[in-house]
Amino acid sequence: MTSRLLLQNGATRSLCYIKLVNARSITDKRLMHNSSTLLAEAKPRMYESLGAPEVEQKYQARRIKGKVQKGVQPQSAIDDIVKSKWARPGNSDAARSTGKRKGGQDITLRQQPKPTDHHPEKHAGEAPKLHQRHVEKFTQENKHKGDIKRSKKKEEERARVLEQERLAALKYERELKAEAEAKERKNKLEQAKAEKVQRDVYIPEVVNVSNLAKILGVRLEQMISTMQALEMPNTKHDHMLTADESSLIAMELDMNPIVDSQAALDLFPRQQPEDMSIFPSKPPVVTIMGHVDHGKTTLLDTLRKSSVAAGEAGGITQHIGAFIVDLPSKKRITFLDTPGHAAFSAMRSRGANVTDIVVLVVAADDGVMPQTIEAIKHAQAANVPIIVAVNKCDKHGADPHRVKQELLQHEIQLEELGGDIPSVDVSGLTGKGLDELEENIVTLAEVLDLRAERNNTAEGVVLESNIEKGRGNVATVLVRTGTLKPGSHIVAGNTLCKVRSMTDDKGKPVKEALPGMPVKVIGWKELPNAGDEMLQAPTESVAKTVVANRIAKVQRKQQLEDLEVINDKRRRQREQVEAERNAERAYKKEMWMFHQGLITQYPETLNKRLSDIQVSSTPEEEAEDKVKELRAIIKGDVSGTVEAVVDCLNGLHTPEVRVKVVSSGVGNISESDIQLAAACDGHVIGFNVKADKRIQQQASVSNVPVKSYNVIYKLLDDVKASLYDMLPPIISTQVNGEATILQIFQITVKGRETKPIAGCRITNGSVTRNGRVRVVRNKETIWEGELDTLKQVKKEISEAKKGLECGMAFEGFTDFKEGDIIQSIQTIETPRTF
Repeated sequence: MTSRLLLQNGATRSLCYIKLVNARSITDKRLMHNSSTLLAEAKPRMYESLGAPEVEQKYQARRIKGKVQKGVQPQSAIDDIVKSKWARPGNSDAARSTGKRKGGQDITLRQQPKPTDHHPEKHAGEAPKLHQRHVEKFTQENKHKGDIKRSKKKEEERARVLEQERLAALKYERELKAEAEAKERKNKLEQAKAEKVQRDVYIPEVVNVSNLAKILGVRLEQMISTMQALEMPNTKHDHMLTADESSLIAMELDMNPIVDSQAALDLFPRQQPEDMSIFPSKPPVVTIMGHVDHGKTTLLDTLRKSSVAAGEAGGITQHIGAFIVDLPSKKRITFLDTPGHAAFSAMRSRGANVTDIVVLVVAADDGVMPQTIEAIKHAQAANVPIIVAVNKCDKHGADPHRVKQELLQHEIQLEELGGDIPSVDVSGLTGKGLDELEENIVTLAEVLDLRAERNNTAEGVVLESNIEKGRGNVATVLVRTGTLKPGSHIVAGNTLCKVRSMTDDKGKPVKEALPGMPVKVIGWKELPNAGDEMLQAPTESVAKTVVANRIAKVQRKQQLEDLEVINDKRRRQREQVEAERNAERAYKKEMWMFHQGLITQYPETLNKRLSDIQVSSTPEEEAEDKVKELRAIIKGDVSGTVEAVVDCLNGLHTPEVRVKVVSSGVGNISESDIQLAAACDGHVIGFNVKADKRIQQQASVSNVPVKSYNVIYKLLDDVKASLYDMLPPIISTQVNGEATILQIFQITVKGRETKPIAGCRITNGSVTRNGRVRVVRNKETIWEGELDTLKQVKKEISEAKKGLECGMAFEGFTDFKEGDIIQSIQTIETPRTF
């Protein structure tokens, strides 16, 4: 410290010497006085600025005595120095140094900078000794106060930083979530746009609204609403549309229109003329509907004076029969006989849609049954008038009035009960009431005024189709309008026919088929399906083009379905990849939060998250993979029967087993059916068809089961039994007897080897030597297995009954104790059913 002061004093002397020499050169005495005063004031300020404020007053006075002007007292100079030395920046009294001229005028000297304490905690105007820093540092009672305050500030700062990090993490998480949601929405929109496959539709140059709806595959109501949305002025069903209008409607329905008259060529039924009174009348088409075994076919046999019911397998109708009945009044009625079995619902629906009048047959002794209710619904859905025929009225115990009361519950209000539906009490065996039934049918037909045009191309519907030996493909067609003649080219579904010949229901050749007449048409290229619409083409080339276009349309539809499946699989793969990426990002974020102390639980591992996401198939697909299948190839005599059998077999399924129809067709069982069944490990089921000896031998060699049936319910019962065998059985355990271990004996087996024997008493039932047993201790099974020995004294016995004492040894078990219970058990497997 002393050396530092000496250096500072030396520097100060040099500075003062230079200033004094400069002052001597000035002759003006007033300047000399001002210089001396300036020197006196500058030295203490220099001391203070150099960090040496504690200089003794004597030393300061000794340095100033020789420099000040005569007449100025040294003590006053010292006081000025002390005053200026301890003055603070805010003290206005020491802010200026003043002097006087000879004339008595005051002069103001240049303001000098004041020393300042630059500590960050010190505020302006605070006394140096009272500064909080000095108080905390030098006061004894506050010696550690500063440390506590600093630690508290550090904790507050750390808490503030942690809170900022937590808020930043939450903000980052919200941003990531919002970004992921936005990205997901964008991806879904793009994916939906990419996967949305537009169906190509071929549109002709000119087409009416009704036919365009059929081309586009939409309902007429939807077509009209679309046209109204497009603000088209005319939306009638027969309004003709141009190609531009049709294309606009197709694009509105999200389809890709292609204007191609050749590719869009198709046949459509004509619209019914508004004035039908100019056309001749046609015989009414009457469909007989009702429950199975209610006498429908017998009733028709009496009407047509034949015996069809006697030749039917099982006494039930299993296909649609169509025939014409000539009345004594020279009027004709076309009857359609539909099956009543539950399996033939599609046939009943088809019969209701092609008929003019429905005769609902209800047995007086049986009442309203499930198929009766179904027939009522079909007739009401088709908006067809109904005539109720209460059959078997002559049977003992019949109650027609009860049947009519039951029909009221199903909205069948008869005329007798104040409704508008006629009813007739009939008997199919005796013919009672048939004349009245015919009269009601003719009267209702006259009220309906059934007419149809004849001088035009034929239109109708296929009722049945089958393969006849010597004739080939044959289809029963009901002509609805126009006239069908031999040599005509007709189209039904995806097949065509050049009519070679036609026969009526009695097998007689027919030269022309008028409206309302059912005929068998021979000459089909392939068998049409039952229910297909039959339309006549002007030429053979048009018929071929129409069939080719329909086949191409079916293929395009199948391709679209396959493409949708592929797109769905790709979508699931993309979703899985995106889920894996999100899981990886979430894992990284949670790990960062764990290391930052924001969460305390260690995150789930990445491999486990990815294993949960990586699923090869959907739950529905996994469930389908676990289902056992009974594969079947179905062959039948007519297409309608095959359709009914396939529908019934498809309905036989549970979550564990099901029937899968691999192939179906009309005709006898062929060699290709056996090969297909062998390839897919399936069964061949024939309905009203048989397999010859050569086919049966091939089936036995290929180990393919082949079964033929002629009654539908027998077929269904056998298939159900096969499905029952595929179901895992219900395993149950039955206790046949019990024994209690009273004492344990040790017997010598070989040499010195001993073996424990359980001395038991049979307390219930019996215990057999070859049966399974289990050892129960404290109501818990500790062992289950076979008996090694069962003896009474030294005699081997096969069975021990109640009350008998015997000895038992068990195979591979010796840890039994006194008091254990031995139970003789039997495992029973019970076959499962639906």
